[in-house]
Amino acid sequence: MAIDVRNNEAESRYEIFVDLEFRGFADYRDNGDAIVFPHTVIERPYRGNGLGAELVQAALDDVRHQGRAVVARCWYVAEFIDENPEYRDLVAA
Repeated sequence: MAIDVRNNEAESRYEIFVDLEFRGFADYRDNGDAIVFPHTVIERPYRGNGLGAELVQAALDDVRHQGRAVVARCWYVAEFIDENPEYRDLVAA
């Protein structure tokens, strides 16, 4: 199973693909110094398989690489950060 997460800048969202097939997305808004994540979706038949975590982790890693902060308006992104302390430093003050 090949998992690929891509930043679709034209749609302002990170998208996750499994074996080249679209499976979900994490919307974002660029607020200058911070990226705001308001909503994350994994297609219903594929939920519960860890794809949400793969998607959010890749998105947060990309935000870190950009040297920016995160505002987690999406409950799933907020929960992921709470459960993975190595990402707490990304949260905007």
